[in-house]
Amino acid sequence: MSRSRIVGIYTGDKIDSYGFGGDHPFCNARIHAFWDEMHLRDMSIQVRMLEPVMASEEQLLLFHTRDYIDKVKYHSVIGEGILDQGDTPAYHGVFEDASYVVGSALDAVHKIMNNELRRAFIPTAGLHHSMPDTASGFCVFNDVGVALRVLMDAYGLERIAYVDIDAHHGDGIYYPFEAEPRVIFADIHEDGRYLFPNTGFADEVGVGEAEGRKLNLPLLPLSADKEFMAVWDKLEAFIRQWEPQFVILNCGADGLNDDPLSHLHYSPRAHARAAERICRLAEEYAHGRLLAVGGGGYDFHSVGKAWSAVVHAFLETPMP
Repeated sequence: MSRSRIVGIYTGDKIDSYGFGGDHPFCNARIHAFWDEMHLRDMSIQVRMLEPVMASEEQLLLFHTRDYIDKVKYHSVIGEGILDQGDTPAYHGVFEDASYVVGSALDAVHKIMNNELRRAFIPTAGLHHSMPDTASGFCVFNDVGVALRVLMDAYGLERIAYVDIDAHHGDGIYYPFEAEPRVIFADIHEDGRYLFPNTGFADEVGVGEAEGRKLNLPLLPLSADKEFMAVWDKLEAFIRQWEPQFVILNCGADGLNDDPLSHLHYSPRAHARAAERICRLAEEYAHGRLLAVGGGGYDFHSVGKAWSAVVHAFLETPMP
């Protein structure tokens, strides 16, 4: 059976409203900057726009604890409070907004697995700091964490590649799945000695049956395209050896020059390279099954350039 050739992007008020106001680094204007760039490059008419879907509480429970879900619901109703140690404030409707992020990721997984999509991108998703029992780093619910559980438990996949190029270490994926051999984890990020969440060191390679199936590639501050490309080759070789059945890419844009929350200096060429190579890897091993999530990025110009470079690669990389 031939594979779908559709590239889908999830957008709409119900998912794009996830954010913490105009003065907060994770604000809704990030998404507008991305769509402005997409329209300028005439790519918005080449993708299929997909409606967001809200996750059920039963789906959230695949990764999160009941106590934490209830905490988010409570603060969402009263519209105030802090959901972590200070970075992630509550607001009216945050429970619903965060649930739409998770539900859209699951909808993308189902559509890709059922051959309705080949590649999908969810700009608002990639909330990779959220832990089962707490928010962290602007991340309320962990969309990829829930998606990984569905891919393993509902679809029976044995090798799922999670590749993260956000400037910050994906601790909310690494530690909950540190001992899970079915999750092949590879993360390029700024060295945790210099940047939140202060984790993701090279000697963290998984534990138990998963030892050797995790790869952390920390970069020193001021690293740019040259350094990124050098470690990217190592990352790609690592992922290839496991022949993944599904690929997830967190393409956070906060590693680009001018981002206020990291000390890296990539250009959009880093994202273009990563996305194009990930597309080829997914075609070779995973029947083209590829989901990308936006992750971080707090300079609007950089977000638009980086994410549109990812979408361009999704559209232009051959689909055999």
